[in-house]
Amino acid sequence: MTKKKNHYPRAQDKEAHLPLTDSNVLQILVGERDVNLRTVERELGIKIGRDAQGLVLNGLDTEVDLAQDLLTQLSELIARGEPLFQGDIERAIAMLSSNRKLRLEELFRDQLRIAGRKHSIVPKTFKQKQYLEAIKTHDMVFGIGPAGTGKTYLAMAMAVAALLNKEVKRVVLCRPAVEAGEKLGFLPGDMAEKVNPYLRPLYDALHDMVELDRAKEMVEKGLVEVAPLAFMRGRTLSNAFVILDEAQNTTPVQMKMLLTRIGHRSKCVITGDPTQIDLPRGIMSGLDDALALLKSVPGLAFVYFSQNDVLRHPLVAKIVSAYDSVKKPRSDER
Repeated sequence: MTKKKNHYPRAQDKEAHLPLTDSNVLQILVGERDVNLRTVERELGIKIGRDAQGLVLNGLDTEVDLAQDLLTQLSELIARGEPLFQGDIERAIAMLSSNRKLRLEELFRDQLRIAGRKHSIVPKTFKQKQYLEAIKTHDMVFGIGPAGTGKTYLAMAMAVAALLNKEVKRVVLCRPAVEAGEKLGFLPGDMAEKVNPYLRPLYDALHDMVELDRAKEMVEKGLVEVAPLAFMRGRTLSNAFVILDEAQNTTPVQMKMLLTRIGHRSKCVITGDPTQIDLPRGIMSGLDDALALLKSVPGLAFVYFSQNDVLRHPLVAKIVSAYDSVKKPRSDER
């Protein structure tokens, strides 16, 4: 008996035209020296040229269809006044490649406006959109994943927006003062000078949300408090938006201490990267411990980011992926 062969459709060469009559939209879409078009060509293995009406795409039909959909959606967003940032092209291609029914405009529906800030904050990936939704609808959220995914930045944005909208009376930002158990004695200066280098990333994020003078005023009035985790002991944080950053470098005792400080009308966002634990050998990460103990507790939300959500230089995502491909032994396993 002759076995019936399966016949799969073969990719065909295709040419497609993308009309673009608005010269301003076209200029932003193609980028300086056509850098955005070169990125699409490189990522999808097609060729893109220009004619009097717009763009001409040539390549395999599946890739041309994806590129046409991508460039059409991006041009519509640009026409609405949405900015196009470095790395947006690669991220959009990755998202559309995994889901061809995706509509990029859905990301822009969750714009976060902060009084005094010129541009809205818009989630750049659907994982960021999920993260913002989780913060809106839950009192305690864990944002887990590699550096550059926007975990702390978006939490800061939500905190500042909540403060300015009078949803909370203060914002409390904290992190382990140093990676190795808050041993500050070897640093020069008074306590403020000792902890400042470890809290600098939180100050930087705050200054990006509001003008420097306004941020300084918020800190001086106590509306925004930036402090090492050890300073939270014995306090009750009511009517506050609390962010714990670098949570992978807390101990289980420190993590429990913070989580049990949360009072009425408060939100808490815990961010961390379990692959970047810098605690001394033999000490368990408070983040790992909390994720194991609290995963079934109702009312909490857990959002896990991956290298696909990295928003820094495109090389960062590739570097994270390379490191993730080699299992890093935990400090208590070495």
